[in-house]
Amino acid sequence: MRRHLMTTTAVMLLAMTGAAHADMAAAKKFLDAEIGDQSSLSRAEQEKEMQWFIDAAKPFAGMDIKVVSETITTHEYESKVLAKAFSDITGIKITHDLIGEGDVVEKLQTQMQSGENVYDAYVNDSDLIGTHWRYQQARSLTKWMANEGKDVTNPGLDLQDFIGLKFTTAPDGDLYQLPDQQFANLYWFRYDWFNDEKNKADFKAKYGYDLGVPVNWSAYEDIAEFFTGREVNGKKVYGHMDYGKKDPSLGWRFTDAWLSMAGNGDKGLPNGLPVDEWGIKVNEKSQPVGSCVARGGDTNGPAAVYSIQKYLDWMKAYAPAAANGMTFSESGPVPGQGEVAQQMFTYTAFTADFVKKGLPVVNDDGTPKWRFAPSPHGVYWKDGMKLGYQDVGSWTLLKSTPDDRAKAAWLYAQFVVSKTVDVKKSHVGLTLIRDSSINHKSFTDRAPKLGGLIEFYRSPARVQWSPTGTNIPDYPKLAQLWWQAIGDASSGAKTAQAAMDSLCAEQEKVLQRLERAGVQGEMGPKLAEEHDLEYWNKDAVSKGNLAPQLKIENEKEKPITVNYDELVKSWQK
Repeated sequence: MRRHLMTTTAVMLLAMTGAAHADMAAAKKFLDAEIGDQSSLSRAEQEKEMQWFIDAAKPFAGMDIKVVSETITTHEYESKVLAKAFSDITGIKITHDLIGEGDVVEKLQTQMQSGENVYDAYVNDSDLIGTHWRYQQARSLTKWMANEGKDVTNPGLDLQDFIGLKFTTAPDGDLYQLPDQQFANLYWFRYDWFNDEKNKADFKAKYGYDLGVPVNWSAYEDIAEFFTGREVNGKKVYGHMDYGKKDPSLGWRFTDAWLSMAGNGDKGLPNGLPVDEWGIKVNEKSQPVGSCVARGGDTNGPAAVYSIQKYLDWMKAYAPAAANGMTFSESGPVPGQGEVAQQMFTYTAFTADFVKKGLPVVNDDGTPKWRFAPSPHGVYWKDGMKLGYQDVGSWTLLKSTPDDRAKAAWLYAQFVVSKTVDVKKSHVGLTLIRDSSINHKSFTDRAPKLGGLIEFYRSPARVQWSPTGTNIPDYPKLAQLWWQAIGDASSGAKTAQAAMDSLCAEQEKVLQRLERAGVQGEMGPKLAEEHDLEYWNKDAVSKGNLAPQLKIENEKEKPITVNYDELVKSWQK
């Protein structure tokens, strides 16, 4: 009997050792086939990190975990490649669903409202940071990592290596979301056309200054005028591209920091305080107090109205006639077709689509004929304000998810953003989240084919690009108001001023409902008394703030351009 027990025990030990060995074998197979030298860690460090995942996952082996994200290239790679690798290595079965961005928010809202565990983790935009903090239904990751989730938090996670943590940190100082992918809206232009000697000479003769990357909207406007109708390589071209169909995608065209580029809101990075780029003002307790100028907000102030009017004017005068009837997805490929000189902002998530061989905007050697550069700013903009938008899809754990399921999902979330994996994932999706990946030699080698993307992310300028901030108390409810209001301006049904008056009024209705309901407690809205623009401008200036600014009579300031190559050199210095 004793001998039989010893034999059985030996077999069990061998089986257990074999299982552990098989897990590491799966990890090595993954590292060989998928990662190679595209990692910021050495091979020994990669294996050490994989061993940590194997050990930490043992209590959860065999569990079926469901997570969800929007459908972009980065998440497709996670869903199709990394989820399987994680399952093979850890024994935790991962289903990573890919659905539309709006559907992700809808599922998230359903779980928040019902308490039912729809998904074990969500990759949702950091634009919801103000929502998560105020409703207190998302776990504070700061507290989670120090307490219940301590045993499943990777010692090699290295939070300081992430470039977007400020975007996912609430006013209480806690981290509520972990960045998984991020990309910016940047100025896009035809580098080859801007360096053509005849174009340069003709531009200088007409406008009296050099053709180059526009620093302000006045220069952008001149360049748009110059190229529109000009013949380049035997084709008439356009100086601008945009879209205007009354469609939900029109909303994020503006909430994604268009107003801040014009100079709406206050100084402050990553977001203006006390008035942010949506024009919503908060008090010293971060309670939203208003959106309209009448309550000290700036959604319908002179800077915001100027931003909408310029959008309308440029669309009509300098974009293809079809642009006004296009949605975001329809307009996206147009600059790549070779008939557009510049675009005020382009989502860098679509860089891969602009560098495909055979496109009119790509040279025979695979280098782009175009470049990314910082977006120009409007006449109301002041140094110290944010200058553009950065989308940061981030891992979020809701309190309604049982602890064991949240722990297993947290392991997967850390796996797909780990230093072992991130350089390779960044090459696939070009949605950079870690300094160690941005500065990896492989990106130095690839940079010439990415049109300035890497140079931008290595530059000090990148801090002026940020997502929606913590002033927004309920992103899903407020964001849906924008496309309807802007759509009325785009269609000609309302003036720019009337559209923004309507928008700020609708936003304040939401704030009032939240205030009356009291669902956000001391962090919820507390609307201010109403006064005129002059009153609130004087109040802002007395406190060292800007918004709402008074109207500038001459909104066509002196145009300024900069040479792109000199700009990149200045970053490197």
